[in-house]
Amino acid sequence: MAVITAKMVSELRTMTGCGMMDCKKALVETDGNFDEAVKVLREKGLAKADSKQSRIAAEGIVDIMLTDDKKTAAMVEINTETDFVAKNEKFQEFVKGVLKTILSNRPADVDALMACKYDGTDDTVEVVLKEQIFKIGEKISLRRFVIKEGVLSSYIHGKGTMGVIVVFDADENAVSNEGFAEYSKNIALQLAANPCEYVKREDVPQSVIDAELEIVMSQIKNDPKNASKPDQIIAKMAQGKMGKYYEEHCLVDQGYVKEDSMTVAQYTAQCAKEFGGKIEIKEFVCYTKGEGIQKREENFAEEIAKMVK
Repeated sequence: MAVITAKMVSELRTMTGCGMMDCKKALVETDGNFDEAVKVLREKGLAKADSKQSRIAAEGIVDIMLTDDKKTAAMVEINTETDFVAKNEKFQEFVKGVLKTILSNRPADVDALMACKYDGTDDTVEVVLKEQIFKIGEKISLRRFVIKEGVLSSYIHGKGTMGVIVVFDADENAVSNEGFAEYSKNIALQLAANPCEYVKREDVPQSVIDAELEIVMSQIKNDPKNASKPDQIIAKMAQGKMGKYYEEHCLVDQGYVKEDSMTVAQYTAQCAKEFGGKIEIKEFVCYTKGEGIQKREENFAEEIAKMVK
């Protein structure tokens, strides 16, 4: 029977993040074999991982990886409960592994991704994810991912708080010009600075336009100055005010962030002429970390009271 020392218990705890008594019991059970002890704790940890799923995970990382030829990009959002864990080097390595798995397997959705073999292992992404939950002790959620192909530009803001992928329809003259890299990066930066929903006006669904027009017309009618104006005049006024909506919600109508005297459309046209080619912004995807997730409201007085108890 191996002698289980405090140092062995401490090392196993560092490796797994488990409690001291759990680590000691695992080492005793496996006669001091670290690999077997990790396996025992992992088996117990898989059950523990499932029990954390009701927790709120709104922190985490948005990350992007491109293939070597730069023609395919994958972006993923993986959430954690705390920003502290998101900054953990092991967690960040896990995220990179997920991105490699996405690019290698091209899964259709998150469920398909979870069933893929995690990059460089015989375990599925689901199993490796549960290992991370077990070791770190927090809920980790693989929320969403996207794969884009073509002429691409990408940008990660704030060490993973936001990610942008832009797809361009551009000919060889434009793409081969040394200035195209800067132009395409600037468009990604534009979206990070001013996120929006659509590339151009034609992309806005008619139902959205109708709903916005109704709101604008109500605002105009509610202004006493417009009380005597006929409906056709109010309708024209509403159409005029829709320009503001397009400026805020359509990328090419936005003022270019580095030169607000021109729009993104004008900046694109200027670059295309300079490069002697064709450039069109085809589509984009923006992920903001924790977007739409209901975050936990902290009561620090209660938390401190619990700690004191």
